[in-house]
Amino acid sequence: MESNNLADITIYIALVVSTLRMATPLILAGLGGVFSERSGVVNIALEGIMLIAAFMGMLVSYFTNAPWLGVLAAVASGAAVAWLHAVICIKYKSNQVVSGTAINLFSVGFTGFMLRKVFEHAGQSPPVAKVADWTIPLIEKIPVVGAMIGKHTPFVYLSLIAVVISNFVLFKTKLGLRIRAVGEHPKAAETVGVDVFAIRYLCVLLSGALAGLAGASLSLGFLSQFRENMTGGRGFIALAAMIFGKWTPYGTLRACLLFGFADALQILSQTLGLTFIPRDFLLMAPYILTMAALAGVIGRSVPPAASGIPYERQK
Repeated sequence: MESNNLADITIYIALVVSTLRMATPLILAGLGGVFSERSGVVNIALEGIMLIAAFMGMLVSYFTNAPWLGVLAAVASGAAVAWLHAVICIKYKSNQVVSGTAINLFSVGFTGFMLRKVFEHAGQSPPVAKVADWTIPLIEKIPVVGAMIGKHTPFVYLSLIAVVISNFVLFKTKLGLRIRAVGEHPKAAETVGVDVFAIRYLCVLLSGALAGLAGASLSLGFLSQFRENMTGGRGFIALAAMIFGKWTPYGTLRACLLFGFADALQILSQTLGLTFIPRDFLLMAPYILTMAALAGVIGRSVPPAASGIPYERQK
């Protein structure tokens, strides 16, 4: 009996650990989406930004053997691509969905081309130095809890910290008030001295940096290499989580954990004894949840009023 209980506990620990790992890139990218859309700019380019950042992070780690330099490169490249999106959408007032779609398509071709150009073969890169796991000394020694959250890749902890900081910035600071004002009523915000363009540029760049960190978590955190199309739709799932979470950091966190749990289930399906459920269905589960969230099945979500609407400065 005791051995059975121990086995059950081990399975539940593995499920929690896997859920956190699967949810981490979604949380980081989802927070990026929150900042961007709260300021009034739709950023569906998160998928492409993550993919380019994952590649650039791997590339720098490969040539320097310094994974944290790779992380910085991923964040910087994510911000750079987001800056391009911001210029197209804010300065030139182009369609934000079209711009994001173009970046997503470009990222697939760019990373595939560069993979062949640098390493002379397709599919995946050679192994590179990855970021070492972090251990939380006191928590690690707590039975069960320590096994669940006492040791993880740094990206897991950084994503949870980012949620707390993001919520504080958006709802407890003057900057957060300005971001929300710009996303809801930019003309009114400008009349009281808020620079609408500056706020939107800042938030889109921040969304790119967070998506870049999400990309780095894939190639330098969970794996130690880059694989073609390794984001696997996570940028779109992060957007769905943002909508499901009603454009709030904590709501996005809860939604990402739900999507991460669905992903963890299919990974551990045999261990959990879910063999009676077709594996293909379990593989589809995160995407089914995504479509349900976007279709508004799970509650009605109302976006910021000015989201997706180019702004004309008052004269």
